[in-house]
Amino acid sequence: MGGTVKLLFLSFYFPPDLGAGSFRIQALMSAIKKVRSEGIEIDVITSQPNRYAEIASDVEAFEDYGWLRVWRVSLPSHKGGMLDQALAYKNYFGAVQARAQEIQWDGVFATSSRLMTAATGALIARKQRIPLYLDIRDLFVDTLVDILNKPHHKPLLSVLRQLERYTMRTADSINVVSPGFRTYIQSLDAHVKITEFTNGIDDEFLQEDFDIAPPAMEGQRPLRILYAGNIGQGQGLHSVIPQSALRLRGKASFRIIGDGGLREQLRKEIESLGLDESSVELLPPIERSDLIKEYKAADILLLHLNDLDAFHKVLPSKLFEYAATQKPVLAGVDGEAANFLKTHLPDIGVFKPCDIDGLIAKFEQVSAMSEPIDRSQFYHRFARSRIMQDMATDVLTFFEKKGESNITSHAS
Repeated sequence: MGGTVKLLFLSFYFPPDLGAGSFRIQALMSAIKKVRSEGIEIDVITSQPNRYAEIASDVEAFEDYGWLRVWRVSLPSHKGGMLDQALAYKNYFGAVQARAQEIQWDGVFATSSRLMTAATGALIARKQRIPLYLDIRDLFVDTLVDILNKPHHKPLLSVLRQLERYTMRTADSINVVSPGFRTYIQSLDAHVKITEFTNGIDDEFLQEDFDIAPPAMEGQRPLRILYAGNIGQGQGLHSVIPQSALRLRGKASFRIIGDGGLREQLRKEIESLGLDESSVELLPPIERSDLIKEYKAADILLLHLNDLDAFHKVLPSKLFEYAATQKPVLAGVDGEAANFLKTHLPDIGVFKPCDIDGLIAKFEQVSAMSEPIDRSQFYHRFARSRIMQDMATDVLTFFEKKGESNITSHAS
């Protein structure tokens, strides 16, 4: 295809921000550069780092790398609540629309977990009559149906369902990070092309030495169970950690690193049981380099999803990160994630979400492991660099094929 193809990439999160969305788009952009950075110009519109208020910081509002240009939208400070997030997306949406008045692209790629970034991409694709490739990292509306289950929420959910249908039916190709999303997407658009490029293990984890010290061999102190990530309705930590910490007092201590809408509720539950820091530590988010140090110091890693139907379709990105440490893992998951672990990581202690008895039983099981865990086959299959190289090829091929039929290429 002659000429230069101008593409718009939308990602609400982008490095140096933290979180799965930022890590994923960073890996994809690196893969695109390796596959082909000539003949394309990519405009990324993202936000200033805002995933966690405690470590938010301003970086350059515009960066130009030749084939890649990055615009960062300033957002109002927020604590991660629903209203705060809505206002943040309003700012982001307005900035993207303003940029779209100035630039005509040949295609749009949008990676989205809360629908709004995908919906923004769909609106631009329709206005500019260009193809749209969506990367869907979560089923936002499906989750809200479980969480917002009061009668007065029905009008909002109805509007969001219509927006979701509009967005998915605008897309020419949709990637999902979990096989469990496929049926749901097909219910919205039975004819759209669907691919499955999951999350994976980043190279920095594969290159680390986690200094494995099997917890069963220590026996001199309570074992350290680490949870690192969001603390919200989706994780349901308040329903499982306080009581588990009470029952495991003296045998294990929980170290919780993160923030989110239910952090305060978790703190209150911990305090109501009279637990001190020897049983549960609740710490703010930290940079990824420091998080790796925390992984090294931990004996057991914990993952938990709330017991809602929507989360039975999810394949959490944290699974890949945890698996790379070779350490014992406790995973309170069901559905797609439980099946995935049974197939690919049978050494992980899986228990039903919100099941305290199940967590205790699996703790006893994984804490008895006396050797580092060999997950080399898993590392090879789910290395993020390999997955993203395949995805980068798919994305570029998609826009190239669309360009052969209906994209007007810009002169070089």
